Amino acid sequence: MFSTRKLLGENILSQRDVMTQPLEQIVRRKLSDEVFDRLERMITSGELQPGDEMPSERVLMERFGVGRPAIREAMQSLANKGLVSISHGERAKVLRLTAKSIFRQVDLTAKIMLSQSSDSLEYLKSARIFFERGMAREAAQRASANDIADLRNVIERQRMSLGRAEEFIDADMEFHTRIAQISGNPIYVAVSEAMLAWLKEYHTEMLIWTGKEKFTLAEHDEIVDRLEANDVDGSETALLKHLERSRALYAK
Repeated sequence: MFSTRKLLGENILSQRDVMTQPLEQIVRRKLSDEVFDRLERMITSGELQPGDEMPSERVLMERFGVGRPAIREAMQSLANKGLVSISHGERAKVLRLTAKSIFRQVDLTAKIMLSQSSDSLEYLKSARIFFERGMAREAAQRASANDIADLRNVIERQRMSLGRAEEFIDADMEFHTRIAQISGNPIYVAVSEAMLAWLKEYHTEMLIWTGKEKFTLAEHDEIVDRLEANDVDGSETALLKHLERSRALYAK
């Protein structure tokens, strides 16, 4: 009898404990969210491959038992995440995901973040220097004669664009991205392109610069000379010197 009462008492206490716990509300999900999850699984499972057309709205409505608005909203969410492309009058198509396309998805938000905080801009400049030092070391070990020729051609085009700030900056970005390409790693290339594109928004001083562009050209020449000589430490030093000097060009 004692044990039975004790058990009953413990049971009552445990029920009271449950009743006093914070409520864990069950949130009803939107139909479009459910549709999105199922469409995403069709892509990630391989049922739909890059380049495939998505099923028609009518087919999806029948398959999932939902209305057209839920299908369209889910499809737009897929497009916003870079999983499909939507063109007027055509079926949505599954996109092939690349490092470049993934960074493109955060391009706008990254620029907004940079515009809202001077600290973020400084962090990005520091991250770029850290990253490119590694790229210089990698390139010094792997650069082929063709890589060196390409870099010298970029420098020559940059030299020919003296006095045309926008073209000069574009060639400058191409030079640094080309060094990343020597690694053979597309993620490195995508990171380089993304950081340079975000920094370009703040490359304001270059637009009113006169005369000092020649320092950039001379430093680029030095970097390529060190790469051609397979001088790992020298390549890193030359690139670091170049980026530290030009760091002040990126300002809010």
